[in-house]
Amino acid sequence: MNFNFKKSSALLALFFLVSSSYFHDVAQASVKNQPQLIVKQQVNRKTAQPHTVFKSILPKLKQNTKIRILLPSYIPGLEGENPLYAIIETANKNKYDIILGFSPDCNGGSACRFGMISAEAINKTTPRLSGKAISLAKGKTAYFVDFQCGAGCSDATLTWRQKGVQYTLGLKAGKQSELVEMAKSVITP
Repeated sequence: MNFNFKKSSALLALFFLVSSSYFHDVAQASVKNQPQLIVKQQVNRKTAQPHTVFKSILPKLKQNTKIRILLPSYIPGLEGENPLYAIIETANKNKYDIILGFSPDCNGGSACRFGMISAEAINKTTPRLSGKAISLAKGKTAYFVDFQCGAGCSDATLTWRQKGVQYTLGLKAGKQSELVEMAKSVITP
């Protein structure tokens, strides 16, 4: 048997090149097949932009609202195939209310509701904050109120005050940890 070292080395190098390319492609494919939301949800809080679900309503909010608009860059539980829509319920100079729903015409009804976001300038008729005190970023304290279920489930809410405005985030039957993460993606200096 005649052993050709150069041919064997070349074949071995070709094998490693082809196999490493194959494993690289497989690894890349598995990364590409991961839910894109995970990548979108990893945000730099210093430069966080509102989640893309708010893109279509942001111009109208800016036009109608004079209070500071804070919208989360993180929204939990969007790994599924159901699209999420942001629908303006109220937008005036001192207040905005946004419904998060699974249909573009959701009016807050139980079947299509995912949650809500609201903000209102604080005045003497603004109710006192209540619920379980939760420490947020930047020394802010928020108040968590858990959801209730009967014929349907209500929103769990997290409310805090910042620079003269009361902000509330709500998720239908939501968890405290999810609301805290949403709020942390909103809190600014």
